[in-house]
Order: sequence, then structure tokens, then C-alpha cells
Amino acid sequence: MFSLFYGLWKYIFSETQFRVLILGIDKSGKTTLLEKLKAVYSNSEGLPPDRIVPTVGLNLANIEASNRKLIFWDLGGQPGLRPIWEKYYEESHAVIYVIDASCPSRFEDSKSALEKVLRHDDLQGAPLLILANKQDLPGAVSAEELARYLDLKKLDERVFMFEAVSGYNGLGIKESVEWLVEVMERSKRTELLRARAGVTDAGA
Repeated sequence: MFSLFYGLWKYIFSETQFRVLILGIDKSGKTTLLEKLKAVYSNSEGLPPDRIVPTVGLNLANIEASNRKLIFWDLGGQPGLRPIWEKYYEESHAVIYVIDASCPSRFEDSKSALEKVLRHDDLQGAPLLILANKQDLPGAVSAEELARYLDLKKLDERVFMFEAVSGYNGLGIKESVEWLVEVMERSKRTELLRARAGVTDAGA
């Protein structure tokens, strides 16, 4: 009986839940994006933008999308908090990296922080979704322009996508999450985490 319940527990918490990191330097709009995710998928209002403060530590959101449960971990992006990011890499199925597309003067800092993330062995094979956020603001560059600027060299063997979004009005959020769920379902990274958790049936 114990083994039956243990197997069920492993299925519920290892097989059907995807853990997604939301990273980015400070003021990129990560927490606003997280609150909009809650509003879109959880039938809740989420915090209004004028009440959102910079993340110090960790914000969490649990949603269900495409019949899958997702746990989003929004980590603070201030320089002093970025070393904490790597403590969450090992158990993450994918990474969302948020960039303020309306502020080109900070692109270089964003690129440097992202390249450091991509070099870390604990994130090997994790799908990457790069969001050109704040598309509601004048002068925001497109996802294509941002991709050309970043010119990331570590993306050759990683599943990734650039997407233009707005954490303020919700532009592109559903499309981004649906893509992420699809690639996580068939990712070798997911297979690795399932094997590590002792889950052998990747179907179900």
C-alpha cells in the first residue's frame, strides 16, 4: 500500500508539474509579468502595476496551462541577488528570461547576466524563453531586434524562442506559455528530471 501511494505522490509532484524560473535584471518587469500570468490563468486579479515592488528573494505562482501544472519562480534581479539564482537551477525544467525592451541602455547588462546563466552546468538542456517585455511602451524594440542585438553564442544546441510581450496588458503571454509547455513536454531536460525523480513513465 505504501509503495502505491509513494508512486502516486511521485507522479503528482514529479510528472505533472513543471518548474519554471523567471530571471532577468532588476526593473525588467518580471513581477508585473508574473502578476499578469496569475490574472490570465488563475482567474484572479493579481496585483495592479502601481502596487508591485521589486522582488527581494522569491515570488511564486502556480497555474495550469494546456492541462499541465506550472510553478513559476520569480527571482530578484538586483546585482546582489543574482548569485542566488543558481540555487534554483538544478530542479528547473525551463527558464524565462525577461528583458526591458524599452531600455536599450540596459541590454548589455541583461546580455551579460543571461550569458552567465547559460554557462551554468545545472541548466544544461533547459529550454529558454526570452521575453522582450514592455511592448506597451514607446520605443520598445521587437523580439527580432533584441535577438540580433544579443547575438547569443550559447543557444546553438538549446531549444529557445524570443517573444514580444507586455506584462502590463498581457500581449504575447498566452502564446509564450503555450510554446513553453509544448517544448518542456518533449525536452531532454524533462526526461532527465523525471529519471532523477524515479519517474519512468513519461507518457501519462
